[in-house]
Amino acid sequence: MINYHKPDLTQHPPRSVRVRLGGYAHLPRLLDKARAVLGGKGAEYHYNCPLDQLFFTFTGIDHEMLLAEIKTGKTDVQLLEWVNTRTNRQHFEVVTWSAWVEQRGPGGAPGHEWIASTLKGHNSVRDDIRSFADLLDLDDYLSYGGIA
Repeated sequence: MINYHKPDLTQHPPRSVRVRLGGYAHLPRLLDKARAVLGGKGAEYHYNCPLDQLFFTFTGIDHEMLLAEIKTGKTDVQLLEWVNTRTNRQHFEVVTWSAWVEQRGPGGAPGHEWIASTLKGHNSVRDDIRSFADLLDLDDYLSYGGIA
């Protein structure tokens, strides 16, 4: 059984970008990565990566402040309450931002080339990977024994 309060990302991936907490896409994944890194079980995952930084920019929350709160052992719901007291975002903004995060694609040619090279690195011929969320879900799946 997976213990998300003390995730071991050497054994399983963090939750998908698409999993939401309080309407925020990516927040559960961010929390999983932070908890795992704090516990020395972060594997190849990094806290405050570019995707995490999108969340911090959107909410106006400092990544070090959130990490300090995570260290206290708060639950997901308690951390959501903490986030909500520190951001001025309205629910419709959170929902819109979350949809954007889930659908955000590579944009120009360099991003498309990066996705294509990542797929080739996994020996995948998938042609349905359109967003970074798609790619992260596939990469997590393949990294833990899935077959493309």
